[in-house]
Amino acid sequence: MGSPTPQRLQNRLAREASPYLRQHADNPVDWYPWSPEALERARAENKPILLSIGYSACHWCHVMAHESFEDAETARLMNEYFINIKVDREERPDLDQLYQGVVQLMGRGGGWPLTVFLTPDLRPFFGGTYFPPADKFGMPAFSKILRALNTAWLQQRSEIAEQAKQFETGLSHLSTAGLDGVASEMRPSDVVSAAEQLEGLIDWTRGGFGHAPKFPNPMNLSLLLRGYRRTGNGSLLSAVTLALESMAKGGIYDQLGGGFHRYSVDERWLVPHFEKMLYDNAQLLHLYAEAQQLAPNALWSKVVEETVEYVRREMTDPEGGFYATQDADSEGQEGKFFVWTRQQLGEALPPRLAELAEARFGITQAGNFEHGATVLQISEEVPDLARRFRSSEERVAADLAAARRLMFEARERRIKPGRDEKILAGWNGLMIRGLAFASRVFRRPEWFSLAKNAADLVLARMWQDGRLFRARQGGANRIGAFLEDYGDLTAGLVALYQAGFDARYLEAAEDLVSRAVELFWDEERQAYRAAPKDSTDLFVPTYALHDNAFPSGASTLTEAQVVLAALTGRRGHFEQAGKYLRKMREEMLRNPFGYGHLLLAADAWMDGAAEVTLVGGKSQVEPLLEAVNSTFAPTTAVSARDPSEAATPILAEALQGRDPVGGKAAAYLCRNFTCQPPITDPAMLRKALSEIRSAA
Repeated sequence: MGSPTPQRLQNRLAREASPYLRQHADNPVDWYPWSPEALERARAENKPILLSIGYSACHWCHVMAHESFEDAETARLMNEYFINIKVDREERPDLDQLYQGVVQLMGRGGGWPLTVFLTPDLRPFFGGTYFPPADKFGMPAFSKILRALNTAWLQQRSEIAEQAKQFETGLSHLSTAGLDGVASEMRPSDVVSAAEQLEGLIDWTRGGFGHAPKFPNPMNLSLLLRGYRRTGNGSLLSAVTLALESMAKGGIYDQLGGGFHRYSVDERWLVPHFEKMLYDNAQLLHLYAEAQQLAPNALWSKVVEETVEYVRREMTDPEGGFYATQDADSEGQEGKFFVWTRQQLGEALPPRLAELAEARFGITQAGNFEHGATVLQISEEVPDLARRFRSSEERVAADLAAARRLMFEARERRIKPGRDEKILAGWNGLMIRGLAFASRVFRRPEWFSLAKNAADLVLARMWQDGRLFRARQGGANRIGAFLEDYGDLTAGLVALYQAGFDARYLEAAEDLVSRAVELFWDEERQAYRAAPKDSTDLFVPTYALHDNAFPSGASTLTEAQVVLAALTGRRGHFEQAGKYLRKMREEMLRNPFGYGHLLLAADAWMDGAAEVTLVGGKSQVEPLLEAVNSTFAPTTAVSARDPSEAATPILAEALQGRDPVGGKAAAYLCRNFTCQPPITDPAMLRKALSEIRSAA
């Protein structure tokens, strides 16, 4: 009888809740999570730290793990020379923001996996992203890097100290970049100017900004819509609808299961990086719903409906919260779950439907991806297919629906990509915001319920005794929240109030805003810290400034403050928002692409915290509510009051004196905390809402 195969011992990461950390539990590397134990050992042994930062859905993180961290010889070098710490960037965005600066200062752009080498007192002295196992891509082998840095640590300590000092100076400058401008008054023309600058970056052939790789950038597309609202410049609207159509028909959109992948590696939106992120889909839901208000289109409705169904089906926890990410890889191959070959199609569909699906989705023998596989896209429209197959459009549409259903069922039998099931407060806030708004525009109360369930979970379980937790997994909370959690969640709650008029969510938003200002506002700098001011493990403070793949917490918090001011009449929120916007005006105008969401908040602030209150019984106000929800009035908040019910304390002062007119439901439209005469006609209300914009 043969000997049993020896079991590889797991490292410390096996005890961690983060799926990303647990992915490395079987590595022969002596990994630590970021912890006092790890930092103390580095100091006690006077060893440098190898800090590796990534996330569970990151393809190149998986590649480096397989090539290097699973390799016994590489692990031996790591264990002998360094204290090795693995960090999930989705749990510790503050550490990621700080140490990404090292790679940026080295002129390498940043990204994941992030690999940074630190002194025992956490000062970085070298860094990079992915390192290959052998010399290639113009990069040295990872093992060479390890040996060279160990030699430098032992023999050139003074040079390392000098390098660390230079990085510290550089990171201090990076951390505060943009905060040296002089505060100045925002003007409505600023939004127009920013939108016009962004328009100059549009790819008018394929849609979106710039060239490959191409990202959705929903907040910057939304800013173009704000520019259109202020100017009536049709090219701004066209730029957005071109991008939305191109994305919806491309491979970046999951043509079978709904939802958007992270980005397209080409400029045609065809071949995506296949991971799906909650924050991308949250922002795109909101953007497509805005487009529906301005330029109604069956395609927008289809995309939103399918994306919400994807979120409900794949990304919703039994407790009601939303999961963070879905992986790019399955069975060790990127995109394997999502792509199709002709053979797979023939196995899933009868010949007639297979031929139709090939034409519809662009499936060919050669494929457009690896190993002859095809990323699905909309290659041919129904009218063209009807002509080609000599059939009616109705028959073709019905056959396509049948083919798509059978393909989806066949795909469901494949091994699915991994899913990161942690619930992040901030990312849930973004999805709550998107779902709540979409539920209004498309009149889908069940989408409101999805958003409400998530909000109820976060408020009941993750907001405790004046403290918000960032992450929840397996029924347990972990990690104190960062500014993005407070800002995103508050933005979600004020959107949820406007979809259902439950004042509990405004009260919670009020508490979160007050706590966020207390924890994160730096009065001297007139800006928000990314991590609480009392954080002890950041040797350089980080500020929440730029809007990147998802908005900065400072931007969403400022947006929420303007809405809270509008709905409650509490001017303090408006003044706090204005203080930050004035400080950042110069930087926003210099780099609008990096401040898309903050410019959305500025747009609302300059319209004077506009708000419309609908007064009357539920059935009475319905026509007025329909007028509000179908009109693109993104800077105007909406509230409702039933005269038969007592107003809750947070709304009592703001709603005082707003009553029905002559037995009819009435709309009170207010700006700068002053109301116009009530409106009872929905058409007049729609016109008045469309005209709310400060003079440029």
